[in-house]
Amino acid sequence: MEKSDAIALLTERYPALRPVEEEIRRTVRLMIRCYESGGKVLVGGNGGSCADSEHFVGELMKSFCRKRRIPERDAAALQAVDPIRGKALAEVLEGALPAIAVTGHDGLTSAFGNDKNWEMAMAQQVYGYGRPGDVFLGISTSGNSENVINAAVCARAKGMKVAALTGKSGGALKNFADVSIIVPVQETYQIQELHLPVYHAVCLQLEEHFFEA
Repeated sequence: MEKSDAIALLTERYPALRPVEEEIRRTVRLMIRCYESGGKVLVGGNGGSCADSEHFVGELMKSFCRKRRIPERDAAALQAVDPIRGKALAEVLEGALPAIAVTGHDGLTSAFGNDKNWEMAMAQQVYGYGRPGDVFLGISTSGNSENVINAAVCARAKGMKVAALTGKSGGALKNFADVSIIVPVQETYQIQELHLPVYHAVCLQLEEHFFEA
C-alpha cells in the first residue's frame, strides 16, 4: 500500500509551517528510532501545553486513524491465561506506542513539589522513567518554561534524546534539544493553534510506520 505523507499535507494546509517541515520530519525519525529500539516517549508542558502533552500521549497509546490489532502471539497469551476474558481482551486491546505524560500523577507531583521543588517535578519523573534511547518531548510556547527545561536537562543526562515543540524564538529549551520545532509565530494562542496539527502529523507518520492499514 502506498504510504501517505502527513507532513506534506500538513504544510499544504498550514503554509506557515513550511519553514519547520524538516524539523518535524527529524522529530518523526527520532521517535521511530526510539520505538524500534524498544524505547518510549516522555512528554511535558504547562497549561495548554500540559493538555497537548496528554493529547499526544493519547494518540500514541491507542489507535489514531488506523486499526491496531494486537499481534496473534499476544492474543494467544491472553487466552492462555483466561480463555473467556483473554478472548474479549484480544478483541478490544489495541497496539500502543509507549508514551507517558510527565505532567500528571498528582500524588507524586504534589509531594515532590511540596517537599522539594515544583520546578523540578517533571525532571523527577524523567529521572525515574527515562532510559538511554528514550525521547523527551518538551512543549513550551515560549521555550522558557523552567520545569520543562529542567526535564530536558535531566533527559540529556540520562542519555535520552530531546525534541522541543515551541514558538517565538525557541527560548532556552532549544539549547538542550536534539531537534526543535519552533513554529514561526509570536502570540501564545497562535503558537498553540499550530502545535496541535504538528503533533497530529507526527502521530500519523508514526502510526503509519508501525501499524498496517
